[in-house]
Amino acid sequence: MTAEEIILVRASWTKISQNADAVALMFYDRLFELDPAARPLFATSNLIEQRRKLVRALAMVVQGLHHLEGLIPTLADLGRRHAQFGVTEAQYASVGAALLWTLEQTLGPQWTPAVKVAWASAYAALARVMKDAAGTSRRS
Repeated sequence: MTAEEIILVRASWTKISQNADAVALMFYDRLFELDPAARPLFATSNLIEQRRKLVRALAMVVQGLHHLEGLIPTLADLGRRHAQFGVTEAQYASVGAALLWTLEQTLGPQWTPAVKVAWASAYAALARVMKDAAGTSRRS
């Protein structure tokens, strides 16, 4: 990610985090709409706690964008855990689509092409680490 992209993600996160639970709820609603096969992965989850986990994970990533290498162990562990829950590599695409859609809805006119590229870059970076780790755990 470029320095400019990091600035855009952090600046937009300020608005997003002001109503984080509603944003997370919108994200999961959209995810289940885009990928109905994802819903059973959350059958035993407390969705309120799951929304909190999502917001904490996003906040961690936003804060760590300047030093993404420091997040790699945490993201890799998250990827391995997701693989154990049955998350497929293809589902990372639906998560990314749901996330970008949710951010667009939340940011409204502040969702510029540059902000979209910045968030897509951030998601691609974290998803790559998670998928790589999940692939490693599946081969073990």
